[in-house]
Amino acid sequence: MIAGSSFPRLVEVMARLLAPDGCPWDREQTFDTLRPFLVEETYEVLDALERHDVAGHREELGDLLMQVVFHAALRQVEGAFAIDDVVASIVDKLVRRHPHVFGPPGASEVRTAGEVLTQWEQIKATEKHADDGAEPRRTLAGVPRALPALARAQKVGSKAGRVGFDWGGWAGSLAKVREEVGEVEELAETGAVATPQTHHEIGDLLFAVVNLARKLEVDAESALGDACGRFARRFEFIEDRLRERGRTPSESNLDEMDALWNDAKAAGVGVTGA
Repeated sequence: MIAGSSFPRLVEVMARLLAPDGCPWDREQTFDTLRPFLVEETYEVLDALERHDVAGHREELGDLLMQVVFHAALRQVEGAFAIDDVVASIVDKLVRRHPHVFGPPGASEVRTAGEVLTQWEQIKATEKHADDGAEPRRTLAGVPRALPALARAQKVGSKAGRVGFDWGGWAGSLAKVREEVGEVEELAETGAVATPQTHHEIGDLLFAVVNLARKLEVDAESALGDACGRFARRFEFIEDRLRERGRTPSESNLDEMDALWNDAKAAGVGVTGA
């Protein structure tokens, strides 16, 4: 079977569901009602990846693909565009923005991944200028506001860095983290709690940490997600050991729980596979 040859079948099934004698539930859906499902399916794909669930990954990608086909089918009903237009659009974009792969010899001299990203942004800016006849869009305009905050921060920092607004290496970013920690400490020492200024400085600190993660080639969103998972598993270890002693965390104290935390850490609890 040729890769992708089964895709038309999915398009046919969706068209049948939306037909006058199709599924009442599907026929009632709108872009507003589908929005939560689009978000949910995206996170279920990410969850399957985090759990290294290959079968789940396949299934959840199917659910996400169905959402893409569903949205395109609704637009086709409006007469706006169809799924073939969606596919053609992304194919054209990929070919256009990879002249080093699809262009004639000498069309592009890029060699590294970083050069590819820079070229991508340059071509993208040129396209936007040609589309609307106005000045090229602002550097950060393409970063979706709906992104999770850590992912948005990493994207914003990366885009600014590509045009030269960035520290040269991780050391400069680490120094910025220390600077922001100092500013938070100064506020905390004054007793400032839940104030607008504290909110501001904590935000700056988080943003600085995300930039440091980017310099160390770590995805901040997934790193924090993994940290949450480690914390949960190690805290469960604490609960289990306390239960063996006939107590709960609320009946324990910080010294005892901290010692058990160190035991969990030494045992590798929370590390992948542990």
